[in-house]
Amino acid sequence: MAEPLKIFETLDPELLRRLQESRDAALADGALPRKVKLLIAMSLDAAHGAASGVGSLARTAMAAGATKEEVLEALRVAHYISGAGAVYTAARGFQDVF
Repeated sequence: MAEPLKIFETLDPELLRRLQESRDAALADGALPRKVKLLIAMSLDAAHGAASGVGSLARTAMAAGATKEEVLEALRVAHYISGAGAVYTAARGFQDVF
């Protein structure tokens, strides 16, 4: 699980386990491939101002087979729905990705 949640290893391991199970269920291959689900999650993080999540999810999506072009196209959808703020958030999140 992502570094920000590491603190829950000692504070509340049961909560961390439940979060991990939820993440695994949401992002597993199904009708939509894992990479598509990760791109959706990345777009949502961009729309919600979570730059570190954008970067982490973009890297994970690419490791799952997404191309740079797919990452950027997903961001265009976030921009269309949520506006320019999503693009500014993604710019911060992509700093260590591209």
